[in-house]
Amino acid sequence: MKHTLTVAGIGPGSYGHITHAVTKALEECDEIVGYPVYIDLLKPYFPSKEYVSTPMRQEVQRCRLALEHASLGKNIVFVCSGDAGVYGMAGLLQEVAKEFPDVEIKILPGITAALSGAALLGAPLINDFAVISLSDALTDWCVIEKRLECASMADLCIAIYNPASHARKEHLSRACDILLKNYPSDRPCGYVRNIGREGEFAKICTLGELKNEIVDMFTTVFIGNSCTKVINGKLVTVRGYEYEDKK
Repeated sequence: MKHTLTVAGIGPGSYGHITHAVTKALEECDEIVGYPVYIDLLKPYFPSKEYVSTPMRQEVQRCRLALEHASLGKNIVFVCSGDAGVYGMAGLLQEVAKEFPDVEIKILPGITAALSGAALLGAPLINDFAVISLSDALTDWCVIEKRLECASMADLCIAIYNPASHARKEHLSRACDILLKNYPSDRPCGYVRNIGREGEFAKICTLGELKNEIVDMFTTVFIGNSCTKVINGKLVTVRGYEYEDKK
């Protein structure tokens, strides 16, 4: 008999950003599995559920626990912030699921930080863009450098995830140095911290200024392309529609 494990993105953090499909899955499940920070966001809304979590660096164990419980017939929802398929656990779950042939993985999408953060800043991702993480925990820094350089050479807007942490305080500054090889220092940029949560903060700045901004793991950074402007206090990438300003 096939059992189903649902992996779901819960968006940036506020209950209002969780999709209807994910909310329905959470209401109907027996157990919710995830990283402690995401579990704590859900407990006030689903207090009667069973919860299972593991700390950072125990992602494989977390996946295996969820699959083991699903193989016993429990209705499990494995939650990730944002979208489960964008720097989330959907991929690892499917890798580990090879050990559990009786469990089928169902994926429910969520709102990733590139989208929720862009909405707060304006419309910076209105045309082609790249999403790049500065975390070198699983990706060598030399690879990250190459991706940043290639994206800037292509004049792409860039959404940057994981721009800094306690152990990586200089990563964003180093990334800005790479981008400044191809982008001017006055290129419009912005960043958002704690999207959808207490302490939400958004700021527009230039690439030169961004180099010295203080950010953390809960910050998403946006780098404009050559068509990005600041319009009425919002970060906007002009797509190219024919438009005549009547003012």
